[in-house]
Amino acid sequence: MIILIFFVGHWLFSLFSQTFFLQRYSSRKMFKMNIFWERFFYIFTFISQGSSFLSPRAYAVVHRMHHDYNDADHHPYAPFFIRNVWALLIKTKNIYMDYLDFGLDAEIAFGQKYPKWYIIDRIADLWVTRFVFVGLYIAFYVHFAAYWWMFLLLPIHFFMGPIHGTIITWYRHQCGYCNCDNHNPNKSAFKPNLLIAGESLQNNELNEVNFTKQHLEIDPTYIITKILHTLHIVRFAEA
Repeated sequence: MIILIFFVGHWLFSLFSQTFFLQRYSSRKMFKMNIFWERFFYIFTFISQGSSFLSPRAYAVVHRMHHDYNDADHHPYAPFFIRNVWALLIKTKNIYMDYLDFGLDAEIAFGQKYPKWYIIDRIADLWVTRFVFVGLYIAFYVHFAAYWWMFLLLPIHFFMGPIHGTIITWYRHQCGYCNCDNHNPNKSAFKPNLLIAGESLQNNELNEVNFTKQHLEIDPTYIITKILHTLHIVRFAEA
């Protein structure tokens, strides 16, 4: 039971960090927060994503390209143009690393108004840091795992971010449905999204913090964000 709680907790907290802080805040600026809460959620994202932490700055640049290019042939990671999921992951990783390491200058349209905390980005990107997280995951399983097959879950902890990206970017675009006209053959949403924290409902053409558009669609991250807004931790962009 402890292993199950740890696995589900890591899965959901990592996903929440991606959709709440990286996607809706860092990239798409759907709400605002002061510097204290920005740094709080920066650290929360670092801890919850662990060995697969993504820099909010580099993520924001690449994700803005994704929405602006709208799956054109120079899109950073459009599965319609890259049919092999492994090739898609490699291309996305290479573009992300170019911006993380400042090998490419972000275009003005993509490179402004994102959270920056370079020391955390540098520490998080060190191999020793990622291996420390891997070691902590292994140690937890060694101490609490009751059966050998539980250790098969460990690779998911190690590569949580890329696994989420594969589900959201690859599966959703090819096997989902559309709530709006994206002007391209890729899909933009799919309903089995509760374990994806609402991230699977995003649409390229919409920039609303609530991703739900149809009956029975549920966006748990929006519900949490609404609570944080009520508590004055975040402010919606129009507020």
